[in-house]
Amino acid sequence: MPDVVFKKVDYTLKKLVEDIDIGEIGLPDIQRPFVWPSSKVRDLFDSMYRGYPIGYFLFWENGFPGEHKVIGTGQKQKAPRLLIVDGQQRLASLYTVTKAVPIVSKDYRHARIRIAFNPIKEGFEVTNPAIERDVEWIPDISEIWKPEMSSYTFINKFFHRLGANREIADEERTKIANSITRLEKLLDYPLTALEISSSVDEDIVADIFVRINSKGTPLNQADFILTLMSVFWDDGRKQLEEFCRQAKKPPVDKHPSPYNHYLTPSPDQLLRPSVAFGFRRARLEYVYSLLRGKDLQTRQFSVEQREKQFHILSKAQDCVLNLQNWHDFFKVLKRAGYQSGKLISSEMTIVYTYAMWLIGKIDYCVDPYYLREIMARWFFMVALTGRYTSSPEGRMEQDLALLRGIDTAEGFVKILDQQINAIFTRDYWEVTLPNELETAAARSTGQFAFYAALCLLDANVLYSKMKVSELLDPTIKSKKKALERHHLFPRRYLQKMGIREERLIDQTANYALVEWHDNIAISDKAPKDYVPQVEARFTGEELQKMYTMHALPERWYEMEYTTFLNERRKLMADIIRRGFMKLKENILSVSNAGDSYSI
Repeated sequence: MPDVVFKKVDYTLKKLVEDIDIGEIGLPDIQRPFVWPSSKVRDLFDSMYRGYPIGYFLFWENGFPGEHKVIGTGQKQKAPRLLIVDGQQRLASLYTVTKAVPIVSKDYRHARIRIAFNPIKEGFEVTNPAIERDVEWIPDISEIWKPEMSSYTFINKFFHRLGANREIADEERTKIANSITRLEKLLDYPLTALEISSSVDEDIVADIFVRINSKGTPLNQADFILTLMSVFWDDGRKQLEEFCRQAKKPPVDKHPSPYNHYLTPSPDQLLRPSVAFGFRRARLEYVYSLLRGKDLQTRQFSVEQREKQFHILSKAQDCVLNLQNWHDFFKVLKRAGYQSGKLISSEMTIVYTYAMWLIGKIDYCVDPYYLREIMARWFFMVALTGRYTSSPEGRMEQDLALLRGIDTAEGFVKILDQQINAIFTRDYWEVTLPNELETAAARSTGQFAFYAALCLLDANVLYSKMKVSELLDPTIKSKKKALERHHLFPRRYLQKMGIREERLIDQTANYALVEWHDNIAISDKAPKDYVPQVEARFTGEELQKMYTMHALPERWYEMEYTTFLNERRKLMADIIRRGFMKLKENILSVSNAGDSYSI
């Protein structure tokens, strides 16, 4: 028989709850958004009452038995010997109900899960106002497990409430007493845990989880790091989650807030700029090992090493969550022409660009105005090319590696500029990008870059006196979008012409931004029919400028469809190039104003 990496340990519900209270078992999810619906919690207790199995738990020894620290409660507790790998929602459900502890809902509000029990029908339900009023129900089963509550007292209180409304037969009294006693004894319900040795690496733990729980969400390195934060730096995790909560909605009191129009971050997303900025690494696996206090050479754990690494993470997170940094960074995205998050296909692009911006600002002390301009060029490049979309950790690792040995602001700027120039070659603009624009993807990076370029070039909306940048403003709120994507060759028109493939109809090159009422008026008319009507609003000079900006070939509405697509892709690529060159002009203007950086 091969060596096993776990041991089987038997518990009772009471023992599990006690071990959470004393810090033997770490339960970070009490302070995290609870994802189970209350009905699942109800069913869990119903299964236990009926004597059904509810599955086993998977724990992981953390490697620091006997250590004491403060874990967010203000009381001295043992650092958890066991971290929960599988069974977090079940254990959180059991703990919050038996101890009457509030959970954090999906919108980060604190709330109680109240489960009701009918001792006559022996059924459970989620408490509601009707149950509250019904004397045949125990509205909150948590009451029976309060330390000061005895079974005798609880049963008598129930009889008193029920008897005030109706007669209780002797047989019914016996049934009720037996049911409540059975409920109380759920604390003796047997449970089993599999405890994985601390010597097992996190990647093996994740593999174990996936193999035994195919319906569960696979664990990732961010999950492990957030759990470690709950154990060893609970305040840091709470700060992270509070920041994410505040970013969800505009502040009602107009106080400073992380809310923005680009990113509603999750805790695992914000871990990444903290890790990249603090450790100059992108692979969370590497950082997780450091945070556990693991010496990567000896593979031994050290409390001193762990504390050192958490100090680094703490300093980095302070910078990441600094509201001045946060909002100054988003000016970079606007400067790059990306008016809102709707123009960004991958949020990782924002996350990792933020990390690079922090490195430039804090580590290299790049002039803030110049930093905004160079990072706008960088963001335009990474957004257009999808640099952080596929294998983002690996790509960011490579970018961070480029900075090793760089110790000046000029060196930082030079590295970024070299990478940009290495990608944005003549062949890229004339061959690669037109080919990449041959797509029907709904969130095409090329199409979004085209819209950003229109903003940078101060272009009008097609067949409109309004600017693209004005109508893409995310603060504009109306029942209908100010701008809509319009098929230049309408869908029904193309279908009548025998072109029915969605991939051909929805080509990026067949789209243009128009005002909503224009889109309605155009409907499914042939281009040669609707174009003269809208052209009549403008002078010849205005039309020429508009068609140039929107990459429309001369007399495009009379062209064969596939020829039109091919020609427009080339023109779209050139407009994107012109938009990007506008950013370079911005950098030159800043440089000429007195900065010493060279590009």
